[in-house]
Amino acid sequence: MPRLEARSSVRGMSSRLVAVTYDAQDPAALAEFWGKLLGREVVPEDAGALLPGDDTQVGLRFVAATTDVRAATLHLHLTSTTQDDQQRTVETALGLGARHLDVGQLPEEGHVVLADPEGNAFCVIESGNGFLAGCGFLGEVACDGGRDVGVFWSEALGWPLVWDQDDETAIQSPRGGTKVAWGGAPDSPETRRDRQRFDLAAADVTAEVDRLVALGATRLGDRDDGVELADPGGHEFVVA
Repeated sequence: MPRLEARSSVRGMSSRLVAVTYDAQDPAALAEFWGKLLGREVVPEDAGALLPGDDTQVGLRFVAATTDVRAATLHLHLTSTTQDDQQRTVETALGLGARHLDVGQLPEEGHVVLADPEGNAFCVIESGNGFLAGCGFLGEVACDGGRDVGVFWSEALGWPLVWDQDDETAIQSPRGGTKVAWGGAPDSPETRRDRQRFDLAAADVTAEVDRLVALGATRLGDRDDGVELADPGGHEFVVA
């Protein structure tokens, strides 16, 4: 039986996941690509652009990259209602500047792997996928990380574990929508900084940082836009 418990040592508060943030060479252009693909409004920001989410769909943010040497540690899964719907999404993405990506997928696998104009991988999932049923168009944020990372984020966000099998975990807002999943620790952990990260909002940043550190995060330092931490898998995130 999968274990569905999360640590309960530090409770009473939780951060809100504002967006999955991407470092980009051209934040405005990449935001335009994803805005058109997802059918979302692009909101310009001083540091880039935001595609706001809602109660059930995770937001996306694009900011100027400070270096080209960064590791990709997550990718998005888009859902489909029918085979024709999947093909329309693929064709739309290709028309906007995406390309097919070979990551070793087998011919019989139903999902289609693509890369956005800056090389960020994403998958268009075939219809009938039960795990992503009812999750909305942006069905999943698929991340690297072992069980300890999934349990940490369950407690950090106050989202229950909806999958816990071997070293794989997934969490989902109590309101449903986009799942955030961890497929296990990578065989060769990256030592470079992450190209993508989570941006969190908290009513009391100081208290929330203390709570997250108590849950297993590492404080990395202050930034102009908040406090940077790393989760138990070493992936950076920001609380503001």
